Order: sequence, then structure tokens, then C-alpha cells
Amino acid sequence: MAEIKTRNEIRFILNGADVALADIAPDMTLLDWLRLNRSLRGTKEGCAEGDCGACTVLVGKLSAEGLVYESVNACIRFMGSLDGTHVVSIEHLRGDGEKLHPVQQAMVDFHGSQCGFCTPGFIMSLYALWMKTPNPSDAAIEKALQGNLCRCTGYEAIMRAARAISSYGKAAKDPLALEREDIAARLEALRDGARVEVGSGKQRLIVPANVDDFAAVLEKEPGATIVAGSTDVGLWVTKHMRDISPAIFIGGLDGLRTISEADGIVTIGAGVTYTEAFETLSKRIPALGPLVDRIGGEQVRNMGTVGGNIANGSPIGDTPPPLIALGAQLTLRKGGARRTIPLETFFVAYGKQDRQPGEFVEAVHVPVPAKGTRFAVYKVTKRRDEDITATLGAFYLTLARDGTVADIRIAYGGMAPTPKRAAAVEKALIGKAWNEATVEAAMAEYAGDFTPLTDMRATAEYRALAAKNLLLRFFVETTGTRAPFQVSRYEAA
Repeated sequence: MAEIKTRNEIRFILNGADVALADIAPDMTLLDWLRLNRSLRGTKEGCAEGDCGACTVLVGKLSAEGLVYESVNACIRFMGSLDGTHVVSIEHLRGDGEKLHPVQQAMVDFHGSQCGFCTPGFIMSLYALWMKTPNPSDAAIEKALQGNLCRCTGYEAIMRAARAISSYGKAAKDPLALEREDIAARLEALRDGARVEVGSGKQRLIVPANVDDFAAVLEKEPGATIVAGSTDVGLWVTKHMRDISPAIFIGGLDGLRTISEADGIVTIGAGVTYTEAFETLSKRIPALGPLVDRIGGEQVRNMGTVGGNIANGSPIGDTPPPLIALGAQLTLRKGGARRTIPLETFFVAYGKQDRQPGEFVEAVHVPVPAKGTRFAVYKVTKRRDEDITATLGAFYLTLARDGTVADIRIAYGGMAPTPKRAAAVEKALIGKAWNEATVEAAMAEYAGDFTPLTDMRATAEYRALAAKNLLLRFFVETTGTRAPFQVSRYEAA
């Protein structure tokens, strides 16, 4: 590998100004830095965990499509992830002369602000949407605002404002649109191919120059915290007060942000965000589209990565169960050596994955469902949008010509210490007719596959019942019949 230059400061653009920081802690969030170091207090702290959207700002980054701006949660976005980006806060919005920005004026005229605390976050989310889609549908507006909560229940007024923004101005004439070429050129100039190292000793943040450099750094620092989207790591800091130093920030590595398809296999780089993966996954594996749309809000999907969701090893991560059901493979890398394993074997026990010191998830390889097979994913949560899974079931069915089950793969999240297949249930189904009697008999095998726990999201009894009902739902949907029988109702204690 060619010698890598080292730089001791992160560089980015804040609104219109160039910023270079040589003294920044690995766990400093963008929200705290904006408010405490730059006195830009329009960005609010509500939840400090990426749920409420009051801290929403835009981050512009260079990609294959050019300069792309996305809404993100500043409360869990670390400063180390901003190298080579353009950060836009609410203070940067402006209209012609002394006028308000079109998004702001629409919110005023349609009474979209009540107590006002959440308003800057709503405006920034609507701003990002308006620049991409000047005349959005109601569904697009609702999707853009999934990650913004209004405690005054002013949603209808905000929806009216969102529909009217383009009557106040043209997105093509917005300052960010007019300045796009200049900003892109300035960001391109910041790309010097250097590794960034800020701090000393354990208290360091590192931004590798490229993927090969990342592999080399991690070999030397196997105990470092890898930060991709920080949608989990951010909470380690804001909620659990954990020390993440030294931290290696990989979200900007182009080599981990690729999506390709060959021979019916979709390969997703570990740094690909949910937003970046959505178009390919929803087109090639349609059942994954609605699932991705229910992972956090827009801000979380713009930051969180598929690889990070896998590497974190959470038993309630949304992507592992469907990927396991599809038979996905995982490529792990340590230095220059790679190995590829079945994804389901990566999860060893709670908090433990098959990953050696200095090894990292590089890509996941997802087979596209074969013609004639059936694939479905069902997520159960307390509220539909922006909520963490109570239980999630994924089903991949292949029927023989005579209507018997040639093969079935069933995987669940939220039912065991790891994402896990329902091996006993599968065994009870394979070779049998895909009918009411077979499904009803197979349900008795769930007790041998899973012993769910009770927590704040659901009781063990509820999870056990929900898991069975998801199989029933899959049967009904694949046969086009009404539910032929009813699983016993769970009576709450």
C-alpha cells in the first residue's frame, strides 16, 4: 500500500464558512458543538437519541450523483464524521432580501409552529425534501417527517405548510441550489487523500484515507470503536456515557459505499446507508422496501448503515432476520485477508459475533429471491413508524409442483439473544403440504425454537403469540385464503 499522508485536523464547511478543527474530542456531537462552540442554538436537543428530530440539520456530501444534501440527527452525529462535508443549520436559511425562506414563510402562514421547540427540525426536514421534490405527495411529506415529533399535535398545519412551499419560491433558485457548484468544488478541494488523526494517546479520532488504510489502522488498533452511521454508537455516548476512544470514522469511505449485482446476488458495502440501499433493495427484493421505510426516521436512514446494523449484533436489528432468510453471505476483512461466511453463523451469542480482533464487516451479499418463490417480512412494534422492533419475522418459501414445501427458511429478531432461524418449525413444514393442517401443527414447534424475554417492548407471551401469528399471516398471504384457524388469544395479566 502506498504511503498515506496524515493530517491532524478535520475540515468541513459550516453554512458558508470553512472550518478546520485540530482539537476535537472523539465523542463530541455536532449538536453540542453547534450550540456550545458556535452559539448556533436554533438546533435543539430534545431526546438526544435520534428520535424526535428537534436537532435536524442538513449534511451535504459528494457522491457518484454529485453533491447530495440529507437530513441528519445532530444529537448523535459525531464531529469526526464530518470531514469533507457541508453542514447546514437553520441559521443558514434565507429568502430574497429581508424575506423569510419559503419553508419558513409557509410554516408561518399555515400556523405550523405552536410552542416552536420542534419547528427548526421540521423546517430542516422539509427543506431537504423540497430541494429534492419541490411538489411532493402527502406520502412523501409523511415519510420525510417520520423522524420529527410535534408535542403540540400540529401535524395537519405542518402538512398544509409542506404542500404550499413551492408557492413561495422555486427550489431551483434556492441559495443551496445556486451555490451547489461552488460548494462541490470546495468540498472536492478538501479531498486530499490523507488520513485524519486528531488527539493523542487513547483520546483520538481517526478518519482513514481509504478502505485499505482502515484495514491497516484497525489491525494496529483492534480495540478501537468503529463508527459508521453512529445511530447506535451515538446512544452509547448520549445515554450510556460510554467512552468510545479511540474512534475510527468510516462513514465517508467510498470503498464501503458501493452497491452492485452479479449473478442474482446484490452486494452491499458495509458503509451503504439505508437510504442509499433503498432503491436497489425495493426494486430487486420488494418486500425489503417497506421494512427499510420503517427503520427509524428519514434522518436515521440517512445515517445508519446496513453493515453497521449487522456488525452491531443486536437481537432486534431489523436487517439480519430477512437477510438470513434469504441466505445472505457476509465478507469479513482483516488487513488484506478476507473470509466469507453465512450471515446466520456470524451471530454467536448475545453481544458476541464471529469477528476476530482487527476484523471488520466489509460487505453483505444478498441473493435475489428465485422466480416462483415467496418472500415476506413482518415487523411488530408499539407504533408503526420510528419504533424499535418487538419481534420481526422473515419467511422465504419454495413450493414443489405438487404443493408441498420444498424448502422454507424462517428467521426472527426479538425472539432470542441473537437473530435466529426457527429450525424446528422449518423441519415441521418441509416435505409437507402447504395447508392449514401443516401450519397449525408446525406452530407447536415454536416452543422448542424460542424462549423470548419480557421487556419494555413486549412480554414473552406476546412475542411467542405474535411469532406464531406471523407464520399464519404468511400462509394466508401466500395462499390467498382467509385465516383458516385462529391462534389462541393472549390474555394480558
